[in-house]
Amino acid sequence: MKLKEIYQKIIDLGIESDVRGKKQIDQMLSLKKEYYEKLEQNRKIFFDKDTLFNPFSDTRILFGELDATINSMIVGIDVDIGELLFVQMLKEKGKKIDLVVSHHPLGRAYASFYEVMDLQVDLFYKEGLNLSVSENLLTQRKAEVERRVSAANHQRCVDIAKWLNINLLCAHTPADNLAYNYIKELMDKNKPTTLGKILDILYSIKEYQDAAANNNPPKIIIGSNFSRISKIHIEFTGGTEGPINIYSRLAASGIDTIIAMHQSEEHFKKCKEENINVIFAPHIASDTLGMNLLLDNLEKKEKFKIYEFSGFRRFSHNKN
Repeated sequence: MKLKEIYQKIIDLGIESDVRGKKQIDQMLSLKKEYYEKLEQNRKIFFDKDTLFNPFSDTRILFGELDATINSMIVGIDVDIGELLFVQMLKEKGKKIDLVVSHHPLGRAYASFYEVMDLQVDLFYKEGLNLSVSENLLTQRKAEVERRVSAANHQRCVDIAKWLNINLLCAHTPADNLAYNYIKELMDKNKPTTLGKILDILYSIKEYQDAAANNNPPKIIIGSNFSRISKIHIEFTGGTEGPINIYSRLAASGIDTIIAMHQSEEHFKKCKEENINVIFAPHIASDTLGMNLLLDNLEKKEKFKIYEFSGFRRFSHNKN
């Protein structure tokens, strides 16, 4: 498969599994095209043309020839300079590695990853929240994240990939969307009535079993095994944590339980204040779940030699 085909397939998978739906995403892309066409020529040269067909700002080919043939890849959750030097060492030892895939965004994908947070508006809307409230609260949170991200040295890792001539791609929200849907479907199907039963469901998943074997199991952060539940909100996609003040709105809409990959101390305290139960589905294991689901879909078309590193473990969820 060509690198550009892998990239397009990842985008397609992300759109198919997005809570906003294809129609809404097509409208977003259409508006982006209209904006681009109205730009002055001296500004068009700086426009990220991937946004005309890719709604996920945190998913990009960061370096590589679009027509490069990819038969093998090494997949990690976080890729930095050390990982790229390790890949170069493996290649010098005879390993055939055509592509490095990072889950977390790098380079220009990290510089603008906060744009994918708009997805959270639709997540909150599906939980019964007012659109204008969600949009206003999220706008403030996006601005905070943008200010923090803007100071980073975004291109460090990409520069090394160029020096080493290593094809590099990152896939963030498409994988997170797949993980979100996977967990949501399990919860909808099994209808757990207590936090303990949610843990039982999570423990049935290979990625969380592996995490538990390495002392990082799914765990109850607020509540107990016997805490009863009625309505679950899953914090798996949308770039990063949403606005802190959203929790009072979620509680008012009937949410009593959150399954999250992680929470800041401020978000944790707000959930406790609002008496919302919280379960952690370990961050890296959850990211691994999303990447495995993505790879399962890619491999329906073509098999790859897949190497693991940087916290990623390959488990297939394809039913043979």
